[in-house]
Amino acid sequence: MNRIRILVVDDHTLFREGLRQLIEMEKELEVVGEASNGLEAISRARVLHPDVILMDINMPMVNGVDAIKEVLAESPDTGIIVLTMFREDQYVFDAMRAGARGYLLKDAKPADLIFAIKTVAKGASLIDPRMTTTVLREFRRLAGQTDAEQGVGGLTAREKEILRLLAMGLSNKEIAHRLSLSEKTVKNYLSTVFQKLQLSDRVQAAIYALRHGLVVDQGS
Repeated sequence: MNRIRILVVDDHTLFREGLRQLIEMEKELEVVGEASNGLEAISRARVLHPDVILMDINMPMVNGVDAIKEVLAESPDTGIIVLTMFREDQYVFDAMRAGARGYLLKDAKPADLIFAIKTVAKGASLIDPRMTTTVLREFRRLAGQTDAEQGVGGLTAREKEILRLLAMGLSNKEIAHRLSLSEKTVKNYLSTVFQKLQLSDRVQAAIYALRHGLVVDQGS
């Protein structure tokens, strides 16, 4: 039987240890590693290839939201469950936009956590029932924003840089070399950019970048 491989990320050692003991009581689950901050999470996810990551939000060095973006840029199929102390935390909404698939409060029942892990490992999403109203309200707010309001402002600094290099005529391989990334990572970033900006190809992306001042049009 293939067990679900889990990476536990939290800056509190006792909390990580408690999660490990709880998770490993389930035969189908296996904790393959731990991390105490977002930077460690990115590094260990790259090496361990977990199926599911339990991710704290407020951590030193690199916070959970930025870690989610980096992990999913390299491994978009990884299921990430955000664990938070707060029901209305802006970081949680940022994590949603970053691509996390599960959202639980840290005082969730053990059975609910186990169920969430198994659900997210199958590719589905799950939200703590106590957070549902808050989450739906935030999604309605986001849906009400116009494309113009989101646009370039909705891109991360790394996404803007990759879009700028694409508009300059660089291939994925050249962008990867320039930014010390893998071609796969660049491709994943571009897929995210295309989705955010509702673009269908590189030509549209290049035109968009020129129009919005990300690169100077050499012909003008």
